[in-house]
Amino acid sequence: MAVTPEGETMRRAWMAMVCVAGWGCAEVEPDIDDGAGPGSTSAAQEEGTAEETADDDGQTTLPPGESSSDGGEEESSTGCSFIGCDDTDGGCGAGGAACQCDVWSNDCNEGEKCMPWANDGGNSWNATKCVPIAETPGEPGDACMVDGSGVSGFDDCGEHSMCWDVDEEGMGTCVAFCDGNEASPVCENPDTTCVIANDGVLNLCLPICDPLMSSCAEGQACYPSGDTFVCVFDASADAGAHGDPCEFTNVCDPGLWCAPASGVPDCPTANCCTSFCDLSDPDASASCPGAAGGQQCVPWYEEGQVPPDYEDLGTCLIPE
Repeated sequence: MAVTPEGETMRRAWMAMVCVAGWGCAEVEPDIDDGAGPGSTSAAQEEGTAEETADDDGQTTLPPGESSSDGGEEESSTGCSFIGCDDTDGGCGAGGAACQCDVWSNDCNEGEKCMPWANDGGNSWNATKCVPIAETPGEPGDACMVDGSGVSGFDDCGEHSMCWDVDEEGMGTCVAFCDGNEASPVCENPDTTCVIANDGVLNLCLPICDPLMSSCAEGQACYPSGDTFVCVFDASADAGAHGDPCEFTNVCDPGLWCAPASGVPDCPTANCCTSFCDLSDPDASASCPGAAGGQQCVPWYEEGQVPPDYEDLGTCLIPE
């Protein structure tokens, strides 16, 4: 959790386009979830948020946002905006910071690192700047602390990493930036994948996970990103049950994801939460929470395109 300067708690949300075998793709809106619950719109909504549109097939989608990549050769899904933390009023030059740098090459002076930050006083990383590296910097996986706010750009993580998933005390965990470049991103840790977000301002190596297993850290859950799954902070709070409306991927409870309304019985909005399911279970379809409304356990991946360890991954949807 993160807090505004006034102390008001805010939940963070992740936006991603997800594609299911035989189903096409669906996207959920990037925005700040102020805790009012799914289906609400935050008063802190940033400029550029777009209204829903319908594609030629009548499927509800939203205009594309930022990109997400796992380094594969296939086109990545659009979307994936990390939004959260509180705002900052520090301009370029604060603490010796210089405006704009390359998070991939770290083209800053010696003793500095290139960091994402919010240059407009908002809650979303939208620019980069060079900032001093802490005297005793942390490594990826170490506990860390931010200075000012989670989007200030100042933390005590080492070069080529940043403090991620910051709580109300300003504490988080150091997460490595991706190596390589935006066209061919690489993560040194084979248990992570590169997620590129916010128009390339963010490029983070996040843990790969299996939505059928509880392998993410406390407070996080396994959500779709491109053609894989990564651990992201769980923003479901008191909502996020099967059938609940959702605007963001990670406002659904662990074990669920934000699906198009046409796949979830009696969904009142463009998207609603639905469950993952285990294709190896002979009673998987009958166990779907929406089975009475026509939901079945359908494969997540197209036949012949299933990555290793995801052979049994399905999701509860009404077949098209």
